Amino acid sequence: MDAPTTRPLALVTGASSGIGLELAKQFAANDFDLVICAEDADLADAAAGIAASGVSVEAVQADLSTADGVEQLYARIAALGRPLDVAALNAGIGAGGAFVDTDLEQELELIDLNVRSTVHLAKYVVRDMVARDQGRILVTSSIGAAIPGAFHAVYNASKSFVQSFALALRNELKETEVTVTVLMPGPTDTEFFERADMLDTPIGSSDAKDDAADVARDGFEALMAGKERAVAGSLSTKLQGRGSRFLPDSAKAAMHRRMAEPTESE
Repeated sequence: MDAPTTRPLALVTGASSGIGLELAKQFAANDFDLVICAEDADLADAAAGIAASGVSVEAVQADLSTADGVEQLYARIAALGRPLDVAALNAGIGAGGAFVDTDLEQELELIDLNVRSTVHLAKYVVRDMVARDQGRILVTSSIGAAIPGAFHAVYNASKSFVQSFALALRNELKETEVTVTVLMPGPTDTEFFERADMLDTPIGSSDAKDDAADVARDGFEALMAGKERAVAGSLSTKLQGRGSRFLPDSAKAAMHRRMAEPTESE
């Protein structure tokens, strides 16, 4: 990272592609310096592209599904000697398929990344922000957090945890100047479905996905406004988010099954 500036500093995890990369671009466009983190080597290209806008970027390649990875990231942030003004806890993966058939190790890694690392990193971020009585936190959940995720069971459950956790923190911190906002995307045009082995599902193969840049913009605006949540993306996604509140869980699970169950090959 370049010499210290007067710009605020934002952290974005899962920032090498998809919603995380678009969130990082939003912060850069609004004159934030950045710490970005992801596991894969694409992070270097992401950092170079963001830095071209004139802000400072610290890229930390770390596996946040491990405790060592989270500690590595936090140590790099602390070494900068600058407070985090914003933390976007966005890193996450999916794992599709029937639970009886899916890989246990993959699902335990999903829990470690989506759930454990969010709690681990939030512990440090929240303590630091509360000590300064200043800061904003964005937690990426999912519109699926309120839907029993048939054929995506562990992922939806992880996002239910994340959403409940974030909203509980928001309430705990209401007497402080630290805000917590939940970002709830619907199906988004990223590499998520390919990585989750869901290209053979109706939802994975559909062209009707939201643009990651639109989702990130909605999340950024809600974060900066201090809102509780942003159901991000298209009107159909927003309507789905509202409508699911009134459906019984059995109906929501059946609906999700129609979208996420692999289609049979000929």
